Amino acid sequence: MKKIVALLLVVLAITSAFGQEDNRPENTGDDFSLEGALELFKNSNSLEEFERNLNQENNQVNNLDLDGDGQVDYINVEDIKENDSHMIVMSTYLNETEKQDIALIAIEKTSEGNAVLQIMGDEDLFPKNTIVEPSSEEKGAVQNLKAASNVAVVANSAPTVNVWAWPSVRYLYAPAYVVWISPYRWRAYPRSWSPWSPIAHPLFYSYGVRYRPHYHVVKVRRVAAVSRVYYPRRHSSTVVVHNRRGTTVIHKNRRGNVKAVKVKRTKGSQRR
Repeated sequence: MKKIVALLLVVLAITSAFGQEDNRPENTGDDFSLEGALELFKNSNSLEEFERNLNQENNQVNNLDLDGDGQVDYINVEDIKENDSHMIVMSTYLNETEKQDIALIAIEKTSEGNAVLQIMGDEDLFPKNTIVEPSSEEKGAVQNLKAASNVAVVANSAPTVNVWAWPSVRYLYAPAYVVWISPYRWRAYPRSWSPWSPIAHPLFYSYGVRYRPHYHVVKVRRVAAVSRVYYPRRHSSTVVVHNRRGTTVIHKNRRGNVKAVKVKRTKGSQRR
């Protein structure tokens, strides 16, 4: 009888382990909705409001737990401004000293009343060159940008959406705008924020359906200023490693011991 019980426990443990692997995304970044982040940004009246919306559970944009504490990470928002370019960086603290960028919204004012925008997943978490942009907008918003400013124009590329009418974009280019840098740090979060436990990736992915219809993946980087303005300031933590085999999150405990956790592939979670 004892042998049968022991065998059942072993089978249950193996089944549970496989179930956990199946619930993990192909890439760690798949637990963050780039399309959802763009939709929240579009409808925010300030970067402070955008940061607050990113960190609300009911918006179902963030399911990341990079520090491995069993709770979804708090996302900080910071603007890096240079001339007519804004680099809106979304990142999280993994400990007191290490910070990991998650995604970047790059915006460029191309002419009076015209602006182009893309969101890019960080290469530590997403496949290289993961870029998402608006695919449709109200009438009159789609334009083919010519060789002006810092916009990279590629033959046969999809038409570009003019995002100038977005409240968040108008806010950034208002004369009274003051550059936003999140005041929150490791374990110093707003009182209104209540962390929650991550959910299984297939369930999280299904919640993102509402965000995807108006955004699509592209291969063209339209804001050339990203390389000059953002990359010298990019945060890449030593505890997150990305390679062709996937993403490995390395957890360190107080004694300095290291535990590597590899993210397994999940079918059906590829970005579309």
